[in-house]
Amino acid sequence: MSRAKPEDDEYWNSSKFKAFTFDDDDDEFSRLKESKRAVNSILVDDDDDDDDEDDVERVSWSGEPVGSISWSVKETASSIRSGSEQSFPKIDTTPSLSKQGSGYSLSSLFKAKSKPFQSLSESFSDTSVRTYAPELRKPKSDGKDFVSDLSPEETVRRMQKGRAFSLEKFRSLQDKLLLLDEAVAVYDGNVITAVLIYLKKSLNKEILFRELMTRDVALRHYVHYLKEMGEQKLLVELLKALGRTEDMALMQYKEHLNIKDEGRRRDFLKSCLSLSFSQDDATHVQDHYTLLERQIIIEASDKKAGAEIFKKFPRKASILNMPIITTLYYSCFYHYGEPEGTFSSPSNIRKTFRISEKQYILTALGARAKLKSWFDVDSLFNTKNWLGYTKKRSPIGFHRVVDILQKNSAPVNVLQEYVNLIDDPELKLSVALKYKCHDVVINTYRDLKDRQELVVYREKLERDSPEYRKIQELLNNVVRGSEPPLLSHLLINSEEKS
Repeated sequence: MSRAKPEDDEYWNSSKFKAFTFDDDDDEFSRLKESKRAVNSILVDDDDDDDDEDDVERVSWSGEPVGSISWSVKETASSIRSGSEQSFPKIDTTPSLSKQGSGYSLSSLFKAKSKPFQSLSESFSDTSVRTYAPELRKPKSDGKDFVSDLSPEETVRRMQKGRAFSLEKFRSLQDKLLLLDEAVAVYDGNVITAVLIYLKKSLNKEILFRELMTRDVALRHYVHYLKEMGEQKLLVELLKALGRTEDMALMQYKEHLNIKDEGRRRDFLKSCLSLSFSQDDATHVQDHYTLLERQIIIEASDKKAGAEIFKKFPRKASILNMPIITTLYYSCFYHYGEPEGTFSSPSNIRKTFRISEKQYILTALGARAKLKSWFDVDSLFNTKNWLGYTKKRSPIGFHRVVDILQKNSAPVNVLQEYVNLIDDPELKLSVALKYKCHDVVINTYRDLKDRQELVVYREKLERDSPEYRKIQELLNNVVRGSEPPLLSHLLINSEEKS
């Protein structure tokens, strides 16, 4: 099919093959005219596009056939390049397509026959050309943070300032020790710990232990670090390598805290008995093992016990893993009076664990007073002299006994009995006034021969009460010849004060 002459002129004028001209190639106006001609040519040939498709091959301004794959990709790429092609590279992942499969040509952008007009942004949404954001390079100034030839001193200085650093370059043992010595020299605990963590990862533990033996500051930091991180096994190995057997034994003993099962904990404590403890620590570990073993026996027995005291006062908690004083209190509460041969006997526990008399009296007194067992309370203080006479004696002072009895709601007659046992008159009077032991107060004022205080105290009592009448009788018994010597002295003192 031959072209008409006007069409030939339009074709050659829109071609890249044009005659020489003195006009500037970059002239904006010339380029606009060429664009207009190309668009008009496409619009004119739109109606017979299908007929001419096979006979005439249309080319773009660059000489490429319009509608070809290469032309479509270049068209799309040129549009993208106009925006941000310089910053975002493209990756073409489209497989080879046939000519009919290409949807990008100038005709497809301007024709509305097959589908509605699409914007360039919508057309590009289907393109096979994908853009990727490039990696952002670090500023050149930051490159200095990763210089591999930094000395130990410079590396430590950067660590102190919080700047980026790398410890991986220190590969030889000599370099690593120089780095550690430099960290110790600046007296910065964080830097020392950071270097020690690196050495822990990169050195054999035997070598690290050997080098730490001559560096006390680093060693203390390393021991503290292992304690904080809970690396007990490694810490025990370190202490053993250092020859600190007692510290190693104590660290291993502390492992019992992580054992929940009482039977396994008992067995673990038994295995600790052979460790190299000091004398005092060895005694403590032995007592701990013995106590837990006894608690397991008592607990198993009391769970099945059907005694009346367990029904009247049910147990509120298990006795397992309780301190020795709590165990003694439990024994005095539930097993008081048992033979000394039984494990739950208070006297057996006292003897086995070498509990002092003072501590035993305080604990047993609290337990028996809680049960209102005043007879057992009396038995705690009853002693016999060499003549066979019974006398009350207390290693803790009877004023403390009165305090404990009053907290457990002891009756007044019991309180007064122990208040009268206080030797110091002023302390006795003070305790009697505090707990309103009227008979003790009256008798004390009588013994002090203080009539005026008796009168004052009488006014604090209720009329017709037994204590009021007792004071009144003492004050009214002034008959000559029959007055007791005490009242005559009270009268004389009263006249002297007036």
